[in-house]
Amino acid sequence: MSKLQQALSTLAPARLQGIRRGIEKESLRATTTGALAMTPHPRALGSALTHPNITTDYSESQLELITGVHASVEQCLEELTQVHQFAYRALEDEMMWVGSMPCLLPADETIPIGHYGASNVARAKSVYRMGLAHRYGRRMQTISGIHYNWSLPGVSDADYFALIRNFRRHAFLLLYLFGASPAACSTFVSGRKHELQTLSPRTVYMPYGTSLRMGRLGYQSEAQSSLAVSYNSLDGYAASLHEALTRPYPAYERIGIVNPGGEYNQLATSLLQIENEFYGTIRPKRVIRPGERPLHALRERGVEYVEVRLMDLDPFVPIGIKAQTIRFLDIFLLHCLLAESAEDTPQEIAALGRNQHRTAAFGRDPSVQLERGGREVKLTQWGAEIVAECAPIAALLDEVHQTSDYGDALRSAQALLQNPEMLPSARVLSAMARDHDNSFAAFTLTQSEQTKAKLLKLPYTGGLQARMEAAVRQSLADQAAVEAADSLPFEQYRQQYISPERLGLTQAAVAPALAAV
Repeated sequence: MSKLQQALSTLAPARLQGIRRGIEKESLRATTTGALAMTPHPRALGSALTHPNITTDYSESQLELITGVHASVEQCLEELTQVHQFAYRALEDEMMWVGSMPCLLPADETIPIGHYGASNVARAKSVYRMGLAHRYGRRMQTISGIHYNWSLPGVSDADYFALIRNFRRHAFLLLYLFGASPAACSTFVSGRKHELQTLSPRTVYMPYGTSLRMGRLGYQSEAQSSLAVSYNSLDGYAASLHEALTRPYPAYERIGIVNPGGEYNQLATSLLQIENEFYGTIRPKRVIRPGERPLHALRERGVEYVEVRLMDLDPFVPIGIKAQTIRFLDIFLLHCLLAESAEDTPQEIAALGRNQHRTAAFGRDPSVQLERGGREVKLTQWGAEIVAECAPIAALLDEVHQTSDYGDALRSAQALLQNPEMLPSARVLSAMARDHDNSFAAFTLTQSEQTKAKLLKLPYTGGLQARMEAAVRQSLADQAAVEAADSLPFEQYRQQYISPERLGLTQAAVAPALAAV
């Protein structure tokens, strides 16, 4: 009996019913011509600082819609749909761009950075984003996606890190099955070196690409590539991040904290300003207390859930993700948790990076091969092996929930492995060729218009509207309270927030943990 089968046999139905999930979904606001909306975050949506369901991500033009924590897939998607319905009513002439790769972008320096008010915490959020602009450019930050937060009762820190190691090994399968960004607007790569091919006058693409968002042009960083973060233990992971958060980085020291005009360039000169700057396909997470650093929360109270960060927006689904996709993620994450999970090594971590780029750029090429244990293996063969191993997990979930939905999700994945023309990335290119003269912008604009129309036609009760409006009023009052409570000068607040002491361990305690990485 394999470790996976053994673990599955001891998994009580009550634990599986205890799976909890939540979604964070980013979308750019776009104009009717498919250009980036340059307007402020609509006041009708409340405070981006304090609203529990509606905020902005990097840009003032980039909405982030957030659900609460749900036991049911359907309830999670219902809440996400309702937040969309409310948001669309506030957008008036604008729409949410349904593609992960951005709409028509203006000059990099004119892309608006998120603004959150006059409080210290609000200023820190904006200064952090200014730091990202200096370090990576603003265009990269306009890429949008879906983050899936997931937990299972009774999982230890060591088990969550075992899950994360397996997830990173097998993440190529999610990029293959659900990647939906094989093309981009040429404004995104203007003036940059890239490997993309020209498809039409204003569109670039990779013929076999699955997710440009997760490829070399997406959330990548030369500086961060020097970070050899290990996922073998919470201590080792925390020590790696601690080092990156406290060690000055020469290129960022040259940028400086404040410019000659007295405006802030960034929060810190370290390799990472704050924990969120670390790019990864999955993160260990814990809900933080007010003013607490995420790394401190992890060290003090352990991992509470994982955040899956590599999912593209599905432009064919009004809210960007469908129930069947979520059910596959549940199966996949359980597989990652229950299967044998060897410790990672620097060599494997490097190979996983190459596998990610290969899948993102060439995943639908029938001959594409990935690195596994020092050998090459066909992507579809490896993917089929993982899906086959997931069969008993899907069967158990179906039994616990009295449904066939999990088995259906697995059968859909099997079909996609055998028929790459059915993949979202292939369907995007096919629709672009068939109806839009191979124009990424024209395709995504049409999908965005249709999505807005569909969501505005859905039943929308007065009770829902009243509840949403009450949340807006509360968020504005909460922001005002935060601003009224400030007493520190911003510079003092910044220095306190980024101080190493706030990260949970002294530097002396970090060195042994780093040595063990």
